[in-house]
Formats: sequence, C-alpha cells, structure tokens
Amino acid sequence: MTSARSGFAGLLLTASFLLSFTSNATALPAFARKYGLRCSACHEAWPMLNYFGQKFKDNGYQLMNDRDSPVWQNPSYWPVTFRMTPFWHRESTDKITYDTPGGGSALRRLTFTGFDYGGLDILSAGTIEKNISFQIIPASDELGSFHIEAVNARLDNLFHSPWLNFKFGKFELDNIVSEKRGLTLSASGGGYNLYHFIPAGDGNMFGQLGDNQIGVEWMGHSANDRTRLSVAVLSSTDGNPDVPYGSNSYTTFITGSHAFNVGKLGTDRVGFYAMVGEAATTFLTDGGVPLPNSGVGNKGFSREGFVGLFYFNKLNFQVVTQHGSDSPWFGVGFGNPIDDPSAPNFPVNTLPAGFRNPTWNGAFVETHWVHSPQLIFFQRSEWIRMSQQADPTAASNLGNLDNYVFGYRYYPIMNSRAGFAWHNEYSWIRQRGGAPDGTDLTSNSLMLGFDFDF
Repeated sequence: MTSARSGFAGLLLTASFLLSFTSNATALPAFARKYGLRCSACHEAWPMLNYFGQKFKDNGYQLMNDRDSPVWQNPSYWPVTFRMTPFWHRESTDKITYDTPGGGSALRRLTFTGFDYGGLDILSAGTIEKNISFQIIPASDELGSFHIEAVNARLDNLFHSPWLNFKFGKFELDNIVSEKRGLTLSASGGGYNLYHFIPAGDGNMFGQLGDNQIGVEWMGHSANDRTRLSVAVLSSTDGNPDVPYGSNSYTTFITGSHAFNVGKLGTDRVGFYAMVGEAATTFLTDGGVPLPNSGVGNKGFSREGFVGLFYFNKLNFQVVTQHGSDSPWFGVGFGNPIDDPSAPNFPVNTLPAGFRNPTWNGAFVETHWVHSPQLIFFQRSEWIRMSQQADPTAASNLGNLDNYVFGYRYYPIMNSRAGFAWHNEYSWIRQRGGAPDGTDLTSNSLMLGFDFDF
C-alpha cells in the first residue's frame, strides 16, 4: 500500500506540472486580425470566452457573414498563432523521499525557485470554405518534444440548420467550462483536478474529461446559441493515436446547456454532462510484454456532472460538480500496461475478495472579478472526496484532494495582433494519504510571468 501511495503521489505531481506548463488554450489573435476585432470582442479575459466568443466558436469560427469564406480574405492572411509563457516560479513539496548518508532513506521538504518557460503551442483554426471549419494544434513540451494536441474538421450548419454540425478528429470535449481556456497556469493549480481525477491505486486513465479525445461529435444549438446540445463517440484511448489500448472500446460524452438573460447582470448558463464508456483491462503478451491493440476484457466507467456560469456585473462564477465511478477491475489497478509496466495484466476470473467500484464526488468554484477588460482577479476552490474505496481496507479519505488558487492577470495592451498578459498566481494542493509514508502530501506554487500569443 505504501508503494502504491508513493507512486500515486509522484503521478499527481508529474501530472500537475504537465497540465500547468503546457498551455493548450485556443485563443487566436488570427481571428481578430481576420475580422478587424479586438481580442476582447470574444474573450471576457483572454483566453476565457465570453458569450459572443462562445457563439462564434459554435458557428464554426464564423460571424455568419460574407467574410467567413476564405475567398474574401486578404491573400497574406495566415490563421496561425504562437503561444508561450516565460516565468519565474517557486515550488514547494512537504514530503519527498531521499537517500541518507547511512544508506537508508528519509523524508524532507523540497523547495526550489528559478526562471523557466512553458511549452509552445502553434494554433491554427478557421474556415476552409464557408461552413467547413478546421483546427490544428501542434504543441511541444518545454524541451521541444512535439505532439498533436488537436486536429479536426467540422461541417457547419448542414442544410442551413445550426442544429446540424459534425466534427471529426481529435478535439476538446464540448464542456461549457473549458480547461483549455482556463486562466490558471501554476504547477499546483493550473489544471482542473476534477477533470483528471484517478483514485489511489486505480488504473483507469480513460475517463479524463480535460484531455482532448479522438472521435466524432454532433453538436447543435439554437440560432441565438442559448440552447446547446452535443454527443460525441470516442475511442477509449485518452486521445492517444493508433488505438494502442484495444480496438473495440468506446466512450460516449453527452452535454447540454441553456443560457438565460438576467438583465443588466449578464447572461447566465446552466448545463450538464455525462461521460459513459468502457476500456480494456487485459492484454495479450509476447514474451511477457503486453501487445498494443490487443486489449480485451472491457470494463465500464462513468462521470456525470452539472455546470453553471453566473454573472453579477463585474463578478462571475464558474461552478462544476461531478460524480465519478469506475469498475472494480480498474480499482484493482487494471487499465494500462502498455505505458505502465507496473499495471497488472493477467487473465483472472474473479476479483480479489471485497473489492468494489471506486466512487467519488467533487466540485470546484472559480470566481472572477473583471475589474476592466485589462485587469482580472481570479480564485478557485476545488474539493474531491472519495465516497467508496475500491479496497475496503483502505482509509475512507485516501486520495481526497483540496486545491486553492489565487491570482490576477493584467493586459497592458489589447489589439488585433497579439495577446499579452502579466500573470501572477499562488496555488496550494493537498492529497490525503499521498505522501510516501502514507500521510498527507501538500504542495504549493508561486508563479510570476508573461503569457503571450501573436
């Protein structure tokens, strides 16, 4: 159990860094250049969308006028944006294992500071022809290792109906509270833990709502974009290409929302989402090595949640709640021996005695004070609580998370050529039972830097 906790703690910290320092947001000054608009036309605070920006996205990156078609664009127009974030940061973790001079090991706090930079995003999106849109995002980590973050084509407004839009490829799930457009960037607070949560000892990596996925999506909306619905059918690969985890496992993601006017306060929106799928738990082997594409023994998982966007003039709230559940087979640790050699992979007929579906509940509230189009203050409080452990002998609070983030973004310039922000943020996270000795693991981050795209 100690080994499993230590491994999960390392996984949590690694995931935090990867989520935080790779921006992967889709904010394109290229759109502002195309239509002659300021970035603030679509963004409440770049890269977070406002109501108009969401409608522009839902229409397939179109204003629904003659300028949507590339034939009307200046031949020199190039719909490409580059984004990076150089910064200074301080990271502190209260319990790490280190070797002692006597040959043993001990625990201590590790704190470090320094100048750094995040990964590079190359964002391109727009229209191939009127009502045919596309998105391509090659992205690299800070060492220059590239991957394809997103690539998709979309047929918009088929038969002149906003209810008939079909997307095919790799894309962000259509959740109205988007992690890819989030304001937070620090190591301990950059991502939404609720969208990526995996219980301690669980092997299911396939239910992560925050990761771009591969599949096909139908999306429809009313003419004024007040009502939105979408259904996506996805390969259960967590967005990885070549179907490495089993060729016959699929996931469905369903979401819907409705917006309503609250007078001078703004336009509020409430909605729901559900992710229901199955994934392989056992793989064929060759010489004891699991074979890609050979996964069998599909087991189920689900994530259900409610979302809300609430506006009170300059103050607004993003609220997300979620219930999650995995098959007991994932709770034992089955799931991904292709990438994780320590994951179990052998044919069995019964589970270990007493193992159950790991289930949990979580929520976060992110608050924004938009002092002006050039200055926004933000705060997020996030909590995840296990309601049932897979292992009945495990502590009931093992893996529970608490996360708090505070910061602000100042935009000294705003034009159609580029986005630039001075970003300051502090975050703190605690995982129950996540330290190598089985006690709580706590980390905090302080980040100051420039976030820019052009």
